[in-house]
Amino acid sequence: MAVSLQKPIRRWLLLRIIDMEKSIKIFGNIDELSAFLARQLIIQIQNIPEGQFFSIALSGGSTPRVVFQQLALKFRNQIDWKKIKVFWGDERCVAPESDESNYKMAKESLFDRVPIPAGQIFRIKGEDNPVFESERYEKVVTQHIPIQNTVPRFDFILLGLGEDGHTASIFPGRLDLFNTDKLFVVAEHPVTKQKRISASGRLINNARTVAFLVTGESKSMMISKIIDQKGDWEKLPASMVRPKSGELIWLLDDNSGSRVKAQFGT
Repeated sequence: MAVSLQKPIRRWLLLRIIDMEKSIKIFGNIDELSAFLARQLIIQIQNIPEGQFFSIALSGGSTPRVVFQQLALKFRNQIDWKKIKVFWGDERCVAPESDESNYKMAKESLFDRVPIPAGQIFRIKGEDNPVFESERYEKVVTQHIPIQNTVPRFDFILLGLGEDGHTASIFPGRLDLFNTDKLFVVAEHPVTKQKRISASGRLINNARTVAFLVTGESKSMMISKIIDQKGDWEKLPASMVRPKSGELIWLLDDNSGSRVKAQFGT
């Protein structure tokens, strides 16, 4: 594996794994992580031609919540929100008013604080029949996102990582949902049995940029397992995220990236 290690820039560490077209960026804290993500969005949105839109699929979770809050607080006036169309990579099958709703979290932490047009926010209707909704949402995405290689191509997809190696709402033991020809599937939490709607690998791996947002020491073991390809890593849904002609970025804080840093003696 060809690896080059650069000096920290503003306290974040960059590891470039060339043969896997993957970059790992480790930041001193979540504020620095958020600032990096904001700069990426600003640059990419600026490059969108007039009359076109930047498409992004959001993730739920505690880390995205903090990142969204930082985007609204510190970058509200720097991001051209009117050029963004917002979607989700997954959603719990709950009402939008539920505290478990990924949509509600994004609305409270981001949408209520920035001037993004309501008509450019396309939520998954978790309160509806999950089978019907997964089919409806697939049609919505197909209608609004440019098609490349017969699949909608998002500009940016944000993903989280579970301690069990799941991503979006695809859990270990259900790689069939990741590898399906469908764009959205109905998944189930292995413990709570809660139904969820999730993007499939077909959609995720067609994106221009896919970014994992991961913080906390509890995730460090799983990150190391996937990146270093240890044990049964190939059975983990997160390990299947490999954009065909796009970029994969791991955005980590010091705690979640501690085992990666230790590997290179940093």
